[in-house]
Amino acid sequence: MISVCSARTIQASPSSIHFFFPRNRRRIDSNVLRFSANFSSRCSDYDEYSEAQSERIANYAGTRLEETVDINPGKVRLDSWISSRINGISRARVQSSIRAGLVSVNGRVIDKVSHNVKAGDVINCTISELQPLRAEPEDIDLDIVYEDEHVLVVNKPAHMVVHPAPGNATGTLVNAILNHCSLPMVSTSTGEHQSDSDVSDDEFSSIEVFSRVSEAPIRPGIVHRLDKGTSGLLVVAKDEHSHAHLSAQFKQHSIERVYISLTCGVPPSTAGRIEIPICRDPNNRIRMTATHGTKNNPHAKHAASRYNVMEILAQGGSSLVEWRLETGRTHQIRAHAKYMGIPLLGDEVYGGTKSMAMSLLRTRASSNCHGQLMQLVSSLERPCLHALTLGFVHPHTGKNIRFSCPPPTDFAEILSQLREIGTKKLQVTKS
Repeated sequence: MISVCSARTIQASPSSIHFFFPRNRRRIDSNVLRFSANFSSRCSDYDEYSEAQSERIANYAGTRLEETVDINPGKVRLDSWISSRINGISRARVQSSIRAGLVSVNGRVIDKVSHNVKAGDVINCTISELQPLRAEPEDIDLDIVYEDEHVLVVNKPAHMVVHPAPGNATGTLVNAILNHCSLPMVSTSTGEHQSDSDVSDDEFSSIEVFSRVSEAPIRPGIVHRLDKGTSGLLVVAKDEHSHAHLSAQFKQHSIERVYISLTCGVPPSTAGRIEIPICRDPNNRIRMTATHGTKNNPHAKHAASRYNVMEILAQGGSSLVEWRLETGRTHQIRAHAKYMGIPLLGDEVYGGTKSMAMSLLRTRASSNCHGQLMQLVSSLERPCLHALTLGFVHPHTGKNIRFSCPPPTDFAEILSQLREIGTKKLQVTKS
């Protein structure tokens, strides 16, 4: 249901510390993120963690599939068909099994993941053992918003993956951390790894990183993560106590997380709460979908978001929307925005396509700015979603600390252009 939320103002405590830093590229000091070996059990009961791990933590090694394709599926790839027959397994895991020679079609081994299946094909598949990912230290600059001996707050750029996954073994936040901590090449073990397109917008993330030599766990202390395409603030713990304390705050939903987005169109009401369960889209594994109930879909998870329209842009062709999450489901904001009929600008997966954006904006903008508008929309390579604000209780001082960071250039430029077409600012109701 979608309902208008009641207004209330969040007041920072007298001990709150507020920070607003411009972009400031510094290096993480070398003493961070060495955690003890018995820590991972503390993280097992958090809903964001459980939802994220539900598809990754099961070891499918040795799972066998022997089945005949009974109807003509059209042009369907082998990896996609197998993924649809084994509930919860990732496409990347199936692909590794195919490449390992563990899949046959009509008695012939097929090692091409894009092989097309057809009616009558007899498919035999055995899922391969999990292969640890190798993460190497990389000299990557990070935008450090705040750092002390216990916590680190990073402004993650769009297109950076938080931790290694199939298809994204390099260039991740973990690779950068390993370099700044002067750690050796490591193997990461997070259970069932996801591809880059499966990484969630904001969910609990317990990442185990093991030394290649000693196998002693070295934990990056990343207690949540952002989707590859989402920019903004992310907190990293530097010690076990900080990780446990921050994790508990995520469990209790006491972490302040504020996002802003640009949408295609305007929400039906200027402020509201949307409470619609979310599950994996059965027709597209990289996408989540909002569903009307869990009775007929046991995989659907409770999800609730609060939103406020900050500005109506381009005479109603777009809007600047603030989001506050009550839960941390995979792609929650993107799925809820699509359900409301206002997909995020630039979100090709959830309907916020460039063609849709231009169809909404072209009729509202004067002809002399069509060219620039088309150029900006065409240059969008990610959903316009930014983690603007992050607030939490410092795990050692007990003080409320709060950070904000403006959106990056791609977001700011198109927002400026939309404002030139027309803007109507609204009063934001804190919820």
